[in-house]
Amino acid sequence: MAHLLAFYQLPATVRRGMPEAIPKPITRKRIFLFWAPLAATWLMMAAEWPFLTAVVARLDEPKINLAAWGVALALAILIEAPIIMILSASTALVKDWVSFKKLRNYTYFLNLSLTLTMALIVFTPIFDIIASSLIGLPSNVAALTSGALIILLPWPGAIGYRRFLQGLLIRNDQTRRVAYGTVVRITTMASTAVALKQYSNLHGAYVAATAASAAVTMEAITTRCLAAGAIRKLRETRNLSTPSDAPLTHLGITRFYSPLALTSILALAVHPVIAFFVGNSRLPLESLAVLPVVNALTFLFRSLGLSYQEVGIALLGEKNEHYAALRRFAVLVGIATSACLCALAVTPGAGYWYQHVAGIAPSLTHLALFPTQLLVISPFLEVMLSFQRAVLVNSARTMPVIWATAVEVCILIGALLVTIEGVDVIGATAAAIAVVAGRLAGNLFLIPFTRRARVST
Repeated sequence: MAHLLAFYQLPATVRRGMPEAIPKPITRKRIFLFWAPLAATWLMMAAEWPFLTAVVARLDEPKINLAAWGVALALAILIEAPIIMILSASTALVKDWVSFKKLRNYTYFLNLSLTLTMALIVFTPIFDIIASSLIGLPSNVAALTSGALIILLPWPGAIGYRRFLQGLLIRNDQTRRVAYGTVVRITTMASTAVALKQYSNLHGAYVAATAASAAVTMEAITTRCLAAGAIRKLRETRNLSTPSDAPLTHLGITRFYSPLALTSILALAVHPVIAFFVGNSRLPLESLAVLPVVNALTFLFRSLGLSYQEVGIALLGEKNEHYAALRRFAVLVGIATSACLCALAVTPGAGYWYQHVAGIAPSLTHLALFPTQLLVISPFLEVMLSFQRAVLVNSARTMPVIWATAVEVCILIGALLVTIEGVDVIGATAAAIAVVAGRLAGNLFLIPFTRRARVST
């Protein structure tokens, strides 16, 4: 394993640490039972954003607070980007006590670095440069965004720690425990948001940020408790030796993880980029208020595909022998989720959702409908991208993942330039067009790499 890690790649032999052999041939039922708790986890997390935006929309000055919450969340997600893929790293690399401690310490270092970065941004003039000069936020929206980011300071550390532990649970075939932790997260988020709405005078953006911070903190604590058994099993391996495998080192982790971290950074950088272009588009404030609501709805459907990357890493097999079965399942999930979003978007259901569930004004509902219809293909593209990435990681070919993300970002920025600067399209519509164009380009780019990875493993 050491010589492959030295070339920045993940050896397929790390799968030998799986606690149980995967049944052969793998069945659709087996895939579903492994995937369902992870999908439920993502679906519950996706439900957070419609719920929080609905709460914000029902408080004072909803347009301003929705815009501030949307920008604060986009910046917080961008800052946490380097830690997101620690879930895949933990699933792939942690197979004994030594590797557990090495990756745990690596996770702690990343968590601390990202938290300090977030504090540096929000407590220095850097924030004013981003909010005023780059995004062009009005002063009242910028002030609310700054306050929300301060409340979100626990966010990157809690996210990183719980994703590291969730990787242990997935590796030990305990995906249901991942879902249990998310139940605690959703319960904490909902109860905190409702309590603050009823019994405090906080601005809507602050209510959402407080609920989100409390939720991820409680989920991290709960996941640590749920992972105690898996950690105990790893501790029992500390006196065992495996001469065929060299110990995992921090340098090896860095060489393996850097491409994945860069992929997340590039992918999530689009959120503030979109906010920047939309802030300088036609109907900027209305579009900034609508985007988090549209994103929250579409993410409900996209979330079912996001969990599929870890499913692929765990179940593809050392030689991608389960490729065909997992690909067929991915196609079915993609078609089903896009079809459900389409059925909602082209019927009165979307209007009902935005006005009566999300709670936004009729004028904003009208603005949100067309972007939602443009995004109906995004759930299908999401699950296929997750599967493509899983095949490449499983085949020790991570660099194409970065290239595809770079292609996606470039196409997205180009589409924003054309639609906003060239054609003067409304900001929310331009953002939807750009997101679809970029993601489609990324999917198409990975097709030949995925095929080659499959046959060469």
